[in-house]
Amino acid sequence: MDHQALAQEMRGLREQVTGITDTAVAAADGLLIAADTADSIDPEGLAALAAAGLGLARRTSEATARGALHRTVTYGSHGCAAFYAVGDTALMVVLGDEGMDVERLHRATQPALRRIDLILTEKTAEGV
Repeated sequence: MDHQALAQEMRGLREQVTGITDTAVAAADGLLIAADTADSIDPEGLAALAAAGLGLARRTSEATARGALHRTVTYGSHGCAAFYAVGDTALMVVLGDEGMDVERLHRATQPALRRIDLILTEKTAEGV
């Protein structure tokens, strides 16, 4: 896997959307793949929590016939956490402060998610 390309995608999002404070990519089972987080954030713990939350949201979406899950967002008093599905095998977490434009974030993440999926898929193709 090209870790440099993955880091570049995560940095690119920070440059496109004001207010992003932290990003991480994890496998769907919660194992951390890459993180660009502050020292106050435990990236492994964040990855595990994100996987659990996204898994629950996926099941809820399926059980209510809402189709494939695209994202879920949690809002807190100091900002928000957005969780995005990256294909069927991974996820991306984006943390932002209270000034982050979430709609802009959703638009900016779409091409980044496709590229991240390709980066992660390359790993699988190389191992075959």
